[in-house]
Amino acid sequence: MAAMALLTVAPVLMGQREPVLVPEVSQSRVEVRQGFTGADLLLYGAVIDPAGSASRTQYDIVVVLKGPSQPIRLREKERIAGIWMNSGSSDFQSAPSFFAVAASSPIEEIVDPRTAAIYELGTEFIQLSPTGQIEPEEQARFARGLVEMRERLGLYKEEPDGVRISEGVLYQARIALPSNVTTGEYTAETFAIANGRVLASATADIEVVKVGLEGRVVVAAQRWAPFYGLGAIILSLGMGWFAGRLFAKS
Repeated sequence: MAAMALLTVAPVLMGQREPVLVPEVSQSRVEVRQGFTGADLLLYGAVIDPAGSASRTQYDIVVVLKGPSQPIRLREKERIAGIWMNSGSSDFQSAPSFFAVAASSPIEEIVDPRTAAIYELGTEFIQLSPTGQIEPEEQARFARGLVEMRERLGLYKEEPDGVRISEGVLYQARIALPSNVTTGEYTAETFAIANGRVLASATADIEVVKVGLEGRVVVAAQRWAPFYGLGAIILSLGMGWFAGRLFAKS
């Protein structure tokens, strides 16, 4: 498939000066079933230089895999008079549910911090879009706390040597999705970088979906939300009544 893509874009490169990325992914659909233990994604492709073999440009490759973004409120707990209580909070409008960066070299050796921030080339550069009235230093502290929490859960990660480049043209990266991933649309964005500049980028889409009984429950909850909610209430009331009768007899 990658070879066919290369043949397709080759004629277009004749009039170009910048490199072109041709990305592929081992599976564009990840099915989450009961007992799902995670999945390994292979992201691979080629960086094509219009100068061909005459070019001596050495490219670095960075792959950023992001899951669907969600709003989140992060609360901080503090022990007051021996009781743990909420002492502060911060809201973030678009925190990615999953974020992984794989690179052919450490990011700080490839680009400067400003470029890394523009393209989100690292967990410290995730654009969380904080909202509300809070001091910038406090926002930064809450943002670091969110990143650290999700790193412990395996949802945010960095792999500075996670991309292998062959013959200066072909690249591949493996990124593991943990069992607790959120379903939805994922994007894998690949960047070709040389001399501290991002010269080309390309995006591949990956869909993570629940299938089987869990998938049917999710679809039912989305399509018939009022009936699903009513059914859940009736079921909980029925189980409560049955438990009450059972213990009353005993």
